[in-house]
Amino acid sequence: MKNSIKSQSNDKALNNTNIKLANSSNAVITKKKLPRVYLYFIYFIVFAFIGWLIETAFSYYSLGHFTKRGFLYGPLCPIYGWGAIILIMFFSTYKKKNLKLFVYSAIIFTLFEYLVSFGMEALFSLKWWDYTEEFMNLNGRVSIFYSFAWGIIAILVINFIYPFFKKKINIILSKIPYSIQITIVYVLFAIFVTDTVLSFIRYLV
Repeated sequence: MKNSIKSQSNDKALNNTNIKLANSSNAVITKKKLPRVYLYFIYFIVFAFIGWLIETAFSYYSLGHFTKRGFLYGPLCPIYGWGAIILIMFFSTYKKKNLKLFVYSAIIFTLFEYLVSFGMEALFSLKWWDYTEEFMNLNGRVSIFYSFAWGIIAILVINFIYPFFKKKINIILSKIPYSIQITIVYVLFAIFVTDTVLSFIRYLV
């Protein structure tokens, strides 16, 4: 009887030790994740680059030759990056609620596009886009066609494009050591800030 009790006690102690070891092992395996703001910056860069590709392709199709697109020196259109971040942060809850997503996005991004156009023209006395020839435009800054386009883009981004890139980026990041992830973000941020400052100087001077 005593031996049986001792055996059970030993088994219990062994099980507790195994559980502790397992928990310790899991703690070691769990990888540190990037802060959310860092992830948002990565999404910003990705969508700003996609926007640059879209603008460049559309320009090439329209004009028949390559033209420099965007405000920055590098291959980024920040308005697309900011647009994506606004969608991800404030409109993700409308996933699968396409009518609300369309209406809210069309209104918000039409206002956003107008303010960006007005601000950049006030700062640099230049226009990066002009919809004067478009049907139902407002001071050439926004038009009904592009308002409609913003709504459609919002539906595509929230329901399909953002989930796709989120999954792919998470897979890529899971294979990169945390310290290198941080370094990559810092380097990209430094390049982006430098490009932004130099671009401001170019248009202001």
